This record gives sequence, structure tokens and C-alpha cells, in this order.
Amino acid sequence: MRLFHGTDNAEILRPTVLTLGVFDGLHLGHQLIMSTVVERARAVDAVPTVITFDPHPRAVLHPESAPPLLQTFDQKIEALGVLGIEQTIVLRFTPEFAAVRAREFLSDVVMDRLHAREVYLGKGFAFGHNREGNIELLRRVGGELGFVAGEVPEVRLRGRRVSSSKIRELLTHGRVNLARRMLGRPYGVEARVEHGSERGHQLGFPTANLHPHNRVIPRNGVYVTGTLIEGQWRRSVTNVGLRPTFGDATEPSVETFVMNWDGDLYGDVVRVRFLHRLRDERKFSSIDELKTQISRDVARANSYFERAGTKHMLSVI
Repeated sequence: MRLFHGTDNAEILRPTVLTLGVFDGLHLGHQLIMSTVVERARAVDAVPTVITFDPHPRAVLHPESAPPLLQTFDQKIEALGVLGIEQTIVLRFTPEFAAVRAREFLSDVVMDRLHAREVYLGKGFAFGHNREGNIELLRRVGGELGFVAGEVPEVRLRGRRVSSSKIRELLTHGRVNLARRMLGRPYGVEARVEHGSERGHQLGFPTANLHPHNRVIPRNGVYVTGTLIEGQWRRSVTNVGLRPTFGDATEPSVETFVMNWDGDLYGDVVRVRFLHRLRDERKFSSIDELKTQISRDVARANSYFERAGTKHMLSVI
């Protein structure tokens, strides 16, 4: 994977087949776009390429409505590589860049610098000043400049359009199962392990206190999760919330109990994938009652992991 910030220093020597967009979450719809680009690049002996933007355009143009991103920048770049993209061009999105006309962008960047043979857009995506760069303009300019333009159809699941905004909504309501189907993989966060209150040790279920790098965290509750430690996915149970039994939390926390693990994770960065919601977070009348419930949660999580297909869910991007 070659990564370029901007195009001025990009040594683009081979022709490209490319797409452009934000691609937050790299869900099933985005994956269809990437597979189209990769397959067409292979067919015409070109480099499968993505043009993406940082920060999110809405964060610049309409910051009051800018969405929290499902992935960190590094997570997105890594996932693009897994999907077969060999080259990613990251363009800094500024008010000045937003004023660039679509035709100028296609001529100066897509053709002159990236030597595009084919360009694909997701359905409904538009770029350039006042979003004038739609599929109709792309096809018209492509005919003039000498590249093929195509639109990749949207992906629907249970009659619903797969979109980043829909996945954020699902996670806000704790619906990690449906979010997983739209993403094509379990939703995951990357987090640094920090020192916590040590209550997990006192309860007999030592937890890793996580500080997530991702801005989107599923709704408060208890989840079956997979935690990546030293290159291996391990069974875990994760609590998101305020620990109401103790009543001293002012901000939600993310705490993960990794089964059959007694190593020291403090300071490490781990990945946690949310596989299944077990229950809401609630206040218990005593510590013993809480310990009993945690034992039940762990037993239910183990039962979940015994089902066929769980291993595969932890092996995909």
C-alpha cells in the first residue's frame, strides 16, 4: 500500500483505476466499490487507487452537523489495503479545496497526475464546488478526457440502504448484530489500556480499562466481544457505561474482561470487536448480586463463542 498526502509529490507512473469518497466504516457498500476498482484495475493493468479526504468534508463545511467517524484514519488505511487497494491519495479538505470546480479537479488531478483509465463513484456521491461532480458530469468529462466513468450501485440489507449514518444509528441503540451485517464484520474499536479503579480484581473478574481512539461507542450495556492481544483474538466480555452499582462514575467507561488471560496490558493498544449485546447495564443491590450476574454474563458469552461462525467473524477486516 502506497500512501500519499496530496498529489504534488506522488510519483504516479502507472495508469490507475480509482474511486473517491470519504468511505467511513468501509461497510458493504464501500466494499463493493473497492472490489469493482480492484477487479477493473486487474483487467486493464492499472493500479487500484482511492482518493479520500481528511478531515471529513462536513467537519469543514458544516461542523455543527459533522458525524463522529466510525474508524480512525489509520484503521481506514489499513482496511483499504486488506481490500486490495494498492494506493491511497489523502487530500486535505479545506474551504479552498471545496471551491475547486469538479471539471478542474478531474482534469488536473484525476487525469494529469493520476493517469486514470477508469473512475467509479458510489451511487449518489458528488464532489467539487456545490457538489456539481455527479455521475452525469463524470461521464461527460470522462468522454472528453479519455477515461471510463461508472457508478457502483448501492447495497441494501433487509430493504435498508447500507450507509455509515445508519450504522452509527444502530450502534447508538446497541444493535451491534445488524451493524455487523452492514459492515461485513463486527464493529470494533482500538483503545489504549489505562489504570482503572481495580474493582474488577476485587470482584474476581479483572478488567482492562480502555480509552478508545474511536469516537463511536455502542450504547451502554454488556457485550460479548473479541479482544486482539499479541496477534490472537481472545474471548471477552465488555461493559460500556457508568457502573451504577458503585455510583461514583461521572463519565461512561469501557471495561473488558478477557477470559483465560492474566497478562499485564497496561499501556498497550488493543482492539475490541463487539459481537453480541447481552443486556442493559443496571444497578445491583449488592456486590454479591453483581458478581453472580457477571458469572452469568461470562457463561452466556462462552456459549455464544461455541456457535459456528464466530471464529470467522474475528478473522475478517
